[in-house]
Amino acid sequence: MSQPQSSQPVLVDRDGHVMIVTINRPEARNAVNLGVHMGVGLAMEEADKDPGIWAVIITGAGDQAFCAGADLKAISRGEKLGPDDPAQAAWGFAGYATHHISKPTIAAVNGFALGGGTELTLASDLAVAADTASFGLPEVKRGIIAGAGGAFRLTSQLPPKIAMEMLLTGDPISAARALELGLVNAVAPQKQVLETALALAARITANAPLAVQASKRIARGSINGHVERETSGWAQTYAEMPGVMASADGREGVLAFAEKRKPVWSAR
Repeated sequence: MSQPQSSQPVLVDRDGHVMIVTINRPEARNAVNLGVHMGVGLAMEEADKDPGIWAVIITGAGDQAFCAGADLKAISRGEKLGPDDPAQAAWGFAGYATHHISKPTIAAVNGFALGGGTELTLASDLAVAADTASFGLPEVKRGIIAGAGGAFRLTSQLPPKIAMEMLLTGDPISAARALELGLVNAVAPQKQVLETALALAARITANAPLAVQASKRIARGSINGHVERETSGWAQTYAEMPGVMASADGREGVLAFAEKRKPVWSAR
């Protein structure tokens, strides 16, 4: 049975000093389109400016997917995933990947997190995963690359050879394996993942908010919303992406996905 279309691509709620941002496209496995980018990005802006918000949780609607990554079907139709406004585009994938705010962020991974879903997890300060979750960067299976920070953040957050295996094979790992490797802080039953994330947020918001925010900025190396240590990774990502996306294989991978068939690679 098909699920009804979501009227709002992003939902924003508050629980005390915690903002909960929910990607609300369960019918599309919470894949990211322009509406998601704007909804998440504006929520992050609000959280960073609001002195009453001390932590942010990002999660997905439903019990199947946290985020399936970019909406490849939207891309195949020629739709843009990001806005034209440079300041809003600078927030990065899903309005989140390069949106460096001082408030601690927690990914509550309620289901599988593939491609951009894993990249949202990598962009978060902390993460809690459902026991049903899985993580992976399958972009190479689609003829494209992990362009939202995954290609360099994965190797900085996981043992290099494990990260390279995930990048080059495109194969996913389970939530239990993600916990073992330190990609997530905790694993919980699917129905308790948000509750577990809120409990982690409560441990953070019990502390002095300005001290927590300064500690995050120091740990991240974030100055005025910019993380200098990631500059070279982003520069190389942006340099590589146009050629890969414009290649015959890049077009074939996206088309094959939309047509639900196996891609035929040509190395061109």
